[in-house]
Amino acid sequence: MSVIDHVRKWDSGMKLAVGASAVLGVTVAVLLSGAARGDPAANVAPKDRAAIEAIVREYILSHPEIIPEAINGLQNREVTKLIENNRKEIETPFAGAFAGDPKGDVRLVVFFDYACPYCKAAHNDVRRLMAEDKRLKIVFRDFPVLSDQSTEAAMASLSAAQQGRYLAFHDGIFDSAGRVSHEKTIAAVRTAGLNEMRTAKDLNSPALKAEIKKNLDLGRALGLTGTPSYIVGNRILSGAVGYEALKTAVAEARASNK
Repeated sequence: MSVIDHVRKWDSGMKLAVGASAVLGVTVAVLLSGAARGDPAANVAPKDRAAIEAIVREYILSHPEIIPEAINGLQNREVTKLIENNRKEIETPFAGAFAGDPKGDVRLVVFFDYACPYCKAAHNDVRRLMAEDKRLKIVFRDFPVLSDQSTEAAMASLSAAQQGRYLAFHDGIFDSAGRVSHEKTIAAVRTAGLNEMRTAKDLNSPALKAEIKKNLDLGRALGLTGTPSYIVGNRILSGAVGYEALKTAVAEARASNK
């Protein structure tokens, strides 16, 4: 289980206890890091290490307000590491399952479920951002976890991507009233102008099933617990955070690229 998973499951009491341990460990490690670099002046005897730990512990207990900040710092570092280790896989879309500038300077990756009402509500935020930011690339990752109907719709969307009609199908599903269903998926297939026979065959495609599994495995590896979830730069945003939050995250990612 990653640090992200642990942090999400700790209650407030555990956050304080584990946070204090984390601050203590990190602080002592920094103080002693010179020894690891071969600095003779930094070689610390066990009794001196114990003294340092006692001083740091006393400071933490006297200033508990630093613990949440330390936990956030640890979590942010873990998120950055996870994203950097998986960036190519995260940002490389299934062929055709993207929108915007193919060579965009910033990639916004969207993990979504067609059966998710929050994804449906957030769809217009992504659409607005895409319309206003011509340098942005949107990578769509089907993450069907809610129902068999959302899995069927996800398979149909990948078929649409192969047919060069991904966005037409994607918009069609989210623009329809109510929750996704078999009937709405068929209607979106027709509205998007897909080849119905090919799409029906693709619903049982091992390759498309493998792509869905890859998305699910990737999302779980990143600690995603629901939809929608967004990845941009070195940040993970969870939930329907709104247009302004997405716009700000994209701007920050763009600034960090300079």
